[in-house]
Amino acid sequence: MDPVPTASTVCVIGLGYIGLPTAAVLAQAGHRVIGVDVNPDTVAAVSSGTVPFVEDGLGSVVAGVVARGLLTAQTATPHADFYIMSVPTPFAGDHRADLTYIRAAAKALAPKLTGGEVIVLESTAPPGTTEQMAQIVLEARPDLTDEPGQPNTVHFAHAPERVLPGRIMIEMVANDRIIGGLTPVASEMTRELYASFCQGDLLITDARTAEMAKLTENAFRDVNIAFANELSLIADSLDIDVWELIELANHHPRVNILQPGPGVGGHCVAVDPWFIVSAAPEQARLIRTAREVNDSKPAAVVAKVLTAAAEHARPTVAVLGIAFKPNIDDLRESPAKQIALSVAAALPEGEVLIVEPHIDTLPKEFENAANCTLADADRAIAQADVIALLVDHDAFRSIDPASLAGTSVVDTKGMW
Repeated sequence: MDPVPTASTVCVIGLGYIGLPTAAVLAQAGHRVIGVDVNPDTVAAVSSGTVPFVEDGLGSVVAGVVARGLLTAQTATPHADFYIMSVPTPFAGDHRADLTYIRAAAKALAPKLTGGEVIVLESTAPPGTTEQMAQIVLEARPDLTDEPGQPNTVHFAHAPERVLPGRIMIEMVANDRIIGGLTPVASEMTRELYASFCQGDLLITDARTAEMAKLTENAFRDVNIAFANELSLIADSLDIDVWELIELANHHPRVNILQPGPGVGGHCVAVDPWFIVSAAPEQARLIRTAREVNDSKPAAVVAKVLTAAAEHARPTVAVLGIAFKPNIDDLRESPAKQIALSVAAALPEGEVLIVEPHIDTLPKEFENAANCTLADADRAIAQADVIALLVDHDAFRSIDPASLAGTSVVDTKGMW
């Protein structure tokens, strides 16, 4: 087996919400890390020791490892001992995974290989994607092989991230990690690299099982959230307080119902179950239904807001939160953002005041929503005819419920 150097050169491809923290903790562990990203602004930010997004604890680590020369960033793919691919895997039009970024990254690194390298796919992807990545590399480099024991062997593995935004720098190190190689040698070499910074258990399996494990974790959560969201719709139709209902039901020793919300967002729970559905459409009936329930919840919230707004000729609606979860600036796949846009489109004569304490400007999706304005909470609440609480940011917990008197409130998080 090829030994793993105690301090290797690691190329992290994709410096987003997962790639940059991964690069930072690897550099903190003593590896020389080269971050690669197609966005020159991201490269410039990292090169200067700053971070292009909010994540607790990330900024200080990046500043430190850049200052020590352990982390650099560039747009071109270099040669390295290890490649960690952390690129987006968005939807195609039919809810199938778009593997364009993985294919592009694989093609870009193929000319740099000399044999002995390890290529780790961290991006969440359907079962079989690591094999496809290997095929792309080896077709571009027929002089290389993935058969262990040869000097021209390249090793391939999948090691999905399992972290929570807002706690990435803690969980990147503390959480258990699943590692699935295309060969046992690839698994072991990847395990030794991750052991240099990961304090959790390193669980070895094959690549397809590792890919499916990440999807399974998020599909499990999605199904349970769908139960809570469907329960909230049923409770509304029966004039029952869903928050009291869940609290009472959870007193049963074997019941633990999650909390409902305006939908499910982010680039994991809102996306990954569809990859299972696309991989086994005939069998994934429950997973598909859960996705449909959660995808339909924003429309139900919009309907409640518009019903309340209909009582006013030119309504002002305050939307509290458009991130996909509390206390972060990540708006990816956010149901709250979708709700805000839908309300604005349905009320062209109204005004929508968006309160999102973690951003400075509205994202580009709001460019055509002239009736949307980013506002602070005090102004929005004072002016609003309707208040829609969509994200339970800590910043909103200090709001005095008495200040909401006389205002129609749609509380999707049970805060008030």
